[in-house]
Amino acid sequence: MSLQRIASNAELGEILQALEGDGGVIVEGIFPAETIATMREAIVAAAPDFAPGGATQGLGQDGKVFVGANTVRFSSLGKISPAFFDMLDNPVYAAIADAVLLPNCGSYWVNTGQAMLIGPGSQAQMLHRDCDNWFPVIGPLWPHAPEVTVSAMIALDAVTDELGATRVIPGSHKWQDHADVGSLEQTVPAELMPGDALVYSGKVVHGGGANQTTDKWRRAMHLSFVAGWLTPEESSPLDYSDEELAGRSPRVQRLLGHRSYDPRPHIGGGLWLRHVNKIEDQLGVN
Repeated sequence: MSLQRIASNAELGEILQALEGDGGVIVEGIFPAETIATMREAIVAAAPDFAPGGATQGLGQDGKVFVGANTVRFSSLGKISPAFFDMLDNPVYAAIADAVLLPNCGSYWVNTGQAMLIGPGSQAQMLHRDCDNWFPVIGPLWPHAPEVTVSAMIALDAVTDELGATRVIPGSHKWQDHADVGSLEQTVPAELMPGDALVYSGKVVHGGGANQTTDKWRRAMHLSFVAGWLTPEESSPLDYSDEELAGRSPRVQRLLGHRSYDPRPHIGGGLWLRHVNKIEDQLGVN
């Protein structure tokens, strides 16, 4: 079994059907080549500032086990290239995220945008579900928990099985036992060309593959969104000032936490309330 591959100009319904059926889908050419080239250059230039095995998730030594001893991961990608903001406005990924998340929330924001560079000789990452970040919400409702996060693993270079392509267990987002994360033998690799993305459910079991080479890096990045009533991994509202986002679209400002959360049309109250600032006053929104 393999994941379905669908062109980015396909009907949205076709992409969503594959995502619902398998828990992940490869969307080919979802990000423009120029944007990917710019992000690749910026990430490669920034990578030497981050030690392999470093865990920015605040998990200490456990975080290093999760990240991998020879894997470089870092976030705050808008700080190294404005092309990251363009990726947040990508219409295809926006349409997918809207369809997956908005039925469960009034709006969503960036969970994290991270460079994920798997080095030579790295072992396969432990299999996991991204939604487990919010296990107190998800766990008691499993297997009927709502989708609260959607992710994309985006290739900056060609990503092959040999280099450590992300591995997925298709259909595992529908398993009845939340604790069951299967085995590597059940996984399939998501091989990608630059600009392709593996878009996947927060419920599906997956993990970074083993880099079987001796001298090559797997260069990819992750971009995920989470329901606006949950806390994201990355502290984007602290990373970016109002001035830095002043020229960005209202969507980008909202995704990076520079807007309050409005639950409508769902039940709930306003969250992350902000005083009206210059940006909001000019746009006439909160």
